[in-house]
Amino acid sequence: MNSATKRQNPLRRARQAGKRGCCAIAVMAKASSAGRTKTRLVPPLTLEQAAELNTAFIADVADNLALAARQADIDAYMAFGPPGSAPFFEDHLPREVGLIETWFPNFGDCLFHAARSLFDLGYGASCVLNSDSPTLPTEWLVKAARELARPGDRIVLGPSIDGGYYFLGLKQPHRHLFDDIAWSTEQVARQTLARAADLGLESVMLPSWYDVDDAAALQALIRETLFGIGYSASARSHDARHSAAALRRIMEDRSLPEQAEPLRYGRLSEAGPA
Repeated sequence: MNSATKRQNPLRRARQAGKRGCCAIAVMAKASSAGRTKTRLVPPLTLEQAAELNTAFIADVADNLALAARQADIDAYMAFGPPGSAPFFEDHLPREVGLIETWFPNFGDCLFHAARSLFDLGYGASCVLNSDSPTLPTEWLVKAARELARPGDRIVLGPSIDGGYYFLGLKQPHRHLFDDIAWSTEQVARQTLARAADLGLESVMLPSWYDVDDAAALQALIRETLFGIGYSASARSHDARHSAAALRRIMEDRSLPEQAEPLRYGRLSEAGPA
């Protein structure tokens, strides 16, 4: 199928209808564009290198979901933006990954739209996952799906070390979970748990993990993917082969700015295992 044909159908879905017993996971993803994606990694990276790494992250997260789907009933989606960028995802992802255009000024609206869209397709559990954690242990995705398959209403939350969350799983479209949240602050996970308590929901917690959204986290990723230094002593990191390949190309780039020299040698930072 050529690119022109694919663009006639910019939204595709992994299933015509979701299964009540299946857990759908939507990755909150942004099409790679220099100067518009992963800009918090610049410096030490260049704008082009940051965009390349974004593409690698998306591919690794899709691979991770495919691995998890071998052990639990999981369907994978990308809740993507900006509008009109479906061809980027069609070109970089297998057809088994569904696409849902999700683009609102407020991040909470993006998350809720993605989750609600999956419920509207008929899934019994709907989850949102970040695209910034390419080495997230696969076993935690499997655990989340299994927890959501149990009878009764609940949420499953995977907290990030910066106070946000990398994963949120739901069994009902509870809008309150996304209301009045101080997005992009260290309060996000705590406030979300408070909203769940307001609703009388059980909260199942996954272990904490890191988002690759600053230079310190980038060094942690380099240690994992290029030096084999695991982030967690109790869980096996996903083999993020796309990120590893992108990082090798970046490390071999002789035009790296001076600020990136610590990355070239994999120097340790204060960031470490949780």
